[in-house]
Amino acid sequence: MRTLVILSLLAVLVMTATCYESHESMESHEYLNPFLNRRRANDFIQADTRLRAITQERIRERSKPSQEYQRELCEDFYPCEMYAFRHGYPAAYKHYFGGRRRTK
Repeated sequence: MRTLVILSLLAVLVMTATCYESHESMESHEYLNPFLNRRRANDFIQADTRLRAITQERIRERSKPSQEYQRELCEDFYPCEMYAFRHGYPAAYKHYFGGRRRTK
């Protein structure tokens, strides 16, 4: 019986220590009004500039000129790239990918 009383007192002490609301927790204005209006909510949350940059890059990828597509295709094919170093990318693309297909 004595141990039961000691354990219950110990439980009460632990409960009061963990559930006590200090003055510091009451300092926050969120305690009275936890919701922010829309204008104040955007003050501390900035738009992610990396996400904006990725979006712009995706838009640029969709609207590439045909010469850029030809150059990238030629850069991925090693013989075309070597030919482009001597004669330029338009000539290399025309030599390897333009006109009829070669069967070599």
